[in-house]
Amino acid sequence: MSNQVKETIKEVFNDLANALETGELGEKIKIGLTINGSELGYDVMKRAAYTVKDKGLFDVVTIGTAQDWTADFEHYEATTEEEVEAKLDELLADQTIQGSVTLHHPFPVGVATVGRIVTPALGKPMYIATTTGTTATVRTEAMVLNTINGIVAAKAAGVENPTVGILNVDGANTVERALRKLNENGYPINFGESQRSDGGTVLRGNDVLMGSVDVLVTDSLTGNILMKLFGAYTSGGNYEVSGSGYGPGIGDGFKENICIVSRASGAPVIAGALEYAYEVAKGGLADVSKREYDLAKHAGLNEIRESLQPKAPAAEEEVKMPEKEIVTAQINGIDVLDLEEAVKALWKEGIYAESGMGCAGPIVLVSDANLDKSTDIVKEKGFL
Repeated sequence: MSNQVKETIKEVFNDLANALETGELGEKIKIGLTINGSELGYDVMKRAAYTVKDKGLFDVVTIGTAQDWTADFEHYEATTEEEVEAKLDELLADQTIQGSVTLHHPFPVGVATVGRIVTPALGKPMYIATTTGTTATVRTEAMVLNTINGIVAAKAAGVENPTVGILNVDGANTVERALRKLNENGYPINFGESQRSDGGTVLRGNDVLMGSVDVLVTDSLTGNILMKLFGAYTSGGNYEVSGSGYGPGIGDGFKENICIVSRASGAPVIAGALEYAYEVAKGGLADVSKREYDLAKHAGLNEIRESLQPKAPAAEEEVKMPEKEIVTAQINGIDVLDLEEAVKALWKEGIYAESGMGCAGPIVLVSDANLDKSTDIVKEKGFL
């Protein structure tokens, strides 16, 4: 039996195995891989491509400068960064490929990527929303949109009802209030819980390590740092060895499946990114995105976004500080950006209060006798 016949038989059996596993018959999904530009050279691209090829679930299509190994793949020649990007866009547009993994893509404002890491405590996957690009220029508005992006990515990859938590960064409490309003208005969000004793949806570093939720919401810059830390912490930083890359770009009306890896991503991460791109392609990423954004807009997303825009500074009102008293009771959950305004709101009511930082974040300190009344006031003023 000739080698060519053996290879044909192998491909047939691979196709049958794929059909049995996925329930799909017909042509395999094709995922493009741009191979130029890695700081680690072409070898990482080669190893990633063969790793995926050997599994036989989908076809890898290579784009870039031809190598001695690209003959084993459907290959499209392109040399400059501009040519590679143009060829990638062309192959996505005509549906030659149903998704892609690339080192760089200029996403418009409104589109940001959702990465996927492996959390070290239990080896659980966690979706980091978001990791590159920006959904909006206002941080809290962006994090609300990032939440939707994270839910889209997780659902498209097969997580039916993903839990959501918000990383404890500036604006987290404001974002939580906005998301709870969106949820009350009819957009379903499955809020997760911190594993720390005081619980809550705003998560600490411990929760990131443990994978307390499926989707971790943060701003893109913080998300990008988390991806690099989790991807390369075992290698000293110059070779990402863990995770599935920075993920697909998602945004309202954006339809392409373009997943990002870093120039420092190693073969395991690139292979993981290819599989991630395949999963969301199979899960109908664009359709899931449209459905989730339509639901969110029906639940008042645009009005919530408008409420998060910076307000014109009001004339500074001088508020007299009440007489000092011992303050040992804490009000948690007020955003650090609102902390001083919350204190002044209590002063206006004749209640002495101080701002501070506890182990879980910003706090307002009041006397034990004033705790209940103070909590009601800051809630009424919209700080809690």
